[in-house]
Amino acid sequence: MSWKETAAPVLTRMPTVARPEGHVPFRRKLGWTAGVLVLYFFLTNVYLFGTGGPSSDPYGQFRSILAGGQGTVLHLGIGPIVTASIVLQLLGGANLLGLDTSNPRDQALYQGLQKLLVVVMICLTGLPMVFLGGMIQPNTQLGAQLGVGAVGVQWLIFAQLFVGGLLVLFMDEVISKWGVGSGIGLFIIAGVSQRLIGGLIQWEGISQGGQVGFFVAWFKILTGQIPIGPPLSQQGLEAIFLGSGQIVALFTTVLIFVIVVYAESVRVEIPLSHAKVRGARGRFPVKLIYASVLPMILVRALQANIQFIGRILYGQIGEQMPNWLGVYRTTQAGLQPTGGLFYYFAPIRSQDWISALSTQPGEILLRIGVDLSFMVLGGALFAMFWVETTDMGPEATAKQIQDSGMQIPGFRRNPGVMEKVLERYIPQVTVIGGALVGLLAVGANMLGTIGGVSGTGLLLTVSITYKLYEEIAEEQLMEMHPVMRDMFG
Repeated sequence: MSWKETAAPVLTRMPTVARPEGHVPFRRKLGWTAGVLVLYFFLTNVYLFGTGGPSSDPYGQFRSILAGGQGTVLHLGIGPIVTASIVLQLLGGANLLGLDTSNPRDQALYQGLQKLLVVVMICLTGLPMVFLGGMIQPNTQLGAQLGVGAVGVQWLIFAQLFVGGLLVLFMDEVISKWGVGSGIGLFIIAGVSQRLIGGLIQWEGISQGGQVGFFVAWFKILTGQIPIGPPLSQQGLEAIFLGSGQIVALFTTVLIFVIVVYAESVRVEIPLSHAKVRGARGRFPVKLIYASVLPMILVRALQANIQFIGRILYGQIGEQMPNWLGVYRTTQAGLQPTGGLFYYFAPIRSQDWISALSTQPGEILLRIGVDLSFMVLGGALFAMFWVETTDMGPEATAKQIQDSGMQIPGFRRNPGVMEKVLERYIPQVTVIGGALVGLLAVGANMLGTIGGVSGTGLLLTVSITYKLYEEIAEEQLMEMHPVMRDMFG
């Protein structure tokens, strides 16, 4: 008996959001999307009941990518969903699942397996946060008042994290089936946009590490409320470009917007013609960022999980941890690695290298090399996995073009022939695009961005917003011309 037959009774009965029957009007889709986003913002402001004492955020520098809110019921954010996707990507890439997603039954098993893995990851992430790493401190006085002790309060906190993780899972599914775009993408846009707006107009530096918004900072610089020293001195120039003035951060933010929008428009267009309708022609675009920037979430999530494991180990063995593995110290941002493997596998940011480059050039260059290699190679690898597991590879794409009645002019109408033509472009473009996104993410992180948004978070936001715009335009076109909706199913 195969594993599919054994697990089918469980996987096919996993709770799911029902698919709409028939066409969902565009306005209703916008309504569902807006409703879920309002619920998301509401939940990111509902703080965990039963916490006490200082709590640290293991996802601090990854928060803009993994969404959610520190210390709230959505503390885990999309982390469990992304981690489950990494596991499925690796299993699918190694062809260990044996599932054909074009088969309705196998597709149901795949979706059930994904939900089951998300539940497992919620437990594997939430339990160590509450019970092992000391990252979320329980309120012992509340435990004494309720008569359940500190352990009882810890279980109460974990229950809230568990419910929050499930809510994120089902909110994502509601948007995917009833709304516009994907829930994961919209949650990332929501979190990053909130930080970007704060990075421009925030009056008091609370959430940006004590730094006020860009426009507010310049108002205070011009009125003398923020001293920067002589403008043409080294101190003044550093304050204007790298410090309170945030000129470099603004330049990096604008540059990332421009590069991503331009990269989204760079493509190789393969001409197509209809086999039966004379004059009906089209083009199949192979974009430079063919796999989109979504695989970059998987790369950064893998990096976040490595840092999470380091925090758990340090929380258990403390100073007894070998120095080659990790050295930690407490900073304003919480517990941070300062040496060892976990230090070198952490993403490098502007505050990590600019001041230390003159005193520790070898260490900084090694960190840059490790982070760059991790992101470039990881971006290319996960982009390839993403293309194959989402039916965007040459074989699946050739079959889709064949089924639509189209063919490449000058070539025999055969899926094998079409696949060979697509193999000239898709694999190479996928690798180049994934590596390019990884390079951009590291560069943006090193230079800094407005609002303290990570380079990867900004890349994701711009790309997801661009694709959301394209999807909304397509939805409006289908709404205006029902005949086209019938043609494209």
